[in-house]
Amino acid sequence: MEILKAVHLKKYYGSGENLVRAVDDVSFGIEKGSFTAIVGTSGSGKTTLLNLIGGLDYADAGEVIIDGHSIMEMTKEELTVFRRRNIGFVFQNYNLISVQNVYKNIVLPIRLDGRKPDRDYIAGICEQLGIEGKMDRYPNQLSGGQQQRVSIARAIAAKPAVLLADEPTGNLDSRTSAEVMGLLKMTSREFNQTIIMITHNDAIAQLADRVIHIEDGKLVRERRERTEVCEDGKPVRERKEQAEVCEAGADMKGKPEDSCGRPRGEVQA
Repeated sequence: MEILKAVHLKKYYGSGENLVRAVDDVSFGIEKGSFTAIVGTSGSGKTTLLNLIGGLDYADAGEVIIDGHSIMEMTKEELTVFRRRNIGFVFQNYNLISVQNVYKNIVLPIRLDGRKPDRDYIAGICEQLGIEGKMDRYPNQLSGGQQQRVSIARAIAAKPAVLLADEPTGNLDSRTSAEVMGLLKMTSREFNQTIIMITHNDAIAQLADRVIHIEDGKLVRERRERTEVCEDGKPVRERKEQAEVCEAGADMKGKPEDSCGRPRGEVQA
């Protein structure tokens, strides 16, 4: 089941010789409960794409559908409410409120929406993230890795349809980065949480179930990892599928080479 779908998204800046095609006719779908990484260098368009699918910016053309709702058709007020209830964010700089303790930071988006926090659910999240004993501490009393754990807890406490992570390991050392990535992977698995992460680090991205590469505003290739199952439903093995995508963003695996001028994808056991 697709929880998010982007259809022919475009976002351009400038005009004439100065025209920048930040996102150039991008289409893709995201399955519920999956962990997807979008990888690109600085200026590739990955952050602009995340802002579009997260409702933080408006596209010049195209559509974003989240859990059956087209966010491009919403007014600014409707989008604000929808975003607060359906989209969780994890930022590189944590974005925690310094004068509020850990628990208040986690439940802030829920209370802003006028809802009552699910204490048992939040307690379970914090236990999984290893911060259950730090509810009364303030952000400046935590390490960078601990602050990012709080940021993840805040993002999923409201049970969003989609969690968007913007370079979540950008301010962390390699050891802490690995821990945070493991926590994101666990979050996707344990809470069936759909996660889309952008990063410039291809090594970090390999921990995701699916890796999409973006260059010059276009999706150029992707890798999927899936678990094959036998008749009793037990996993047999995982394999990686690599597919080139044409300029329109279509998966070219299994199609002839000359249909878009790029080689068909390869399956690696």
